[in-house]
Amino acid sequence: MSTAIHNTNKACCNIPPVQADYQPKGTFKSLGDFQKVYVAGPEKSDNAIVCVFDIFGYFPQTQQGADIVASNLNTTVYMPDFFEPNEAFPSSKYPPKTDQDKADIQAFFGGTASPPKAIAKLTKFGNYLKSQGAKNVGIYGFCWGGKVVVSAAGENTPFAAASIIHPAMLSVDDAEKLTIPLAIYVSHDESEDEYNKILDVIGKKSFASLNDHKYYKNMFHGWAAARGDLNNEENKREYEEVYGKLIEFFKKAL
Repeated sequence: MSTAIHNTNKACCNIPPVQADYQPKGTFKSLGDFQKVYVAGPEKSDNAIVCVFDIFGYFPQTQQGADIVASNLNTTVYMPDFFEPNEAFPSSKYPPKTDQDKADIQAFFGGTASPPKAIAKLTKFGNYLKSQGAKNVGIYGFCWGGKVVVSAAGENTPFAAASIIHPAMLSVDDAEKLTIPLAIYVSHDESEDEYNKILDVIGKKSFASLNDHKYYKNMFHGWAAARGDLNNEENKREYEEVYGKLIEFFKKAL
């Protein structure tokens, strides 16, 4: 597998994940081509939402977010294991301390976490959910998962709305190809210039009225997923706010 895909977000490669005291409410099931999918919310709903986690895979903070979205929208949220049959990247190797650690993370992005491979898996799963009766399917992703989500939201996408939260590899080129509404929430660790270019592009799309965005200047890359410190009051407050915005976005766009 090619290792040409490189993550250039320095914060993504330096901020370690933190544990959170939360017991996920969902269950794991085998669905579509995935052996392991975290499922939150009702067993079946008119619409569906798919979450693409970050490179650390299943983490209490990310699963708690899925539970929040599912319960507030009364919509089933699916979080497939995009890295199977391999493992998520070990949090013990973050931040990378040696040249070998740095090489390992880039190799992970080019192999197990290859974006093109994950985009194909996500698109196929979206089509699967629609074949099972879902009228509209939304997607959201964090960090690496944000790149996967926005890349799967172009021409012939099976999805109806997409959101990216502290996305890695942020690129206006991806926004130009969008064919569905986008909600984008970035931290001070993402490129503000690229973020503004994306807003300019999506603001001219036919679905502009459905888009949403916010620049969380006081937050760091990862605050809403595996690296979120929910024992920190400011992080907890912004975590709650961004999920509230995500819920409102999907309520309107789906």
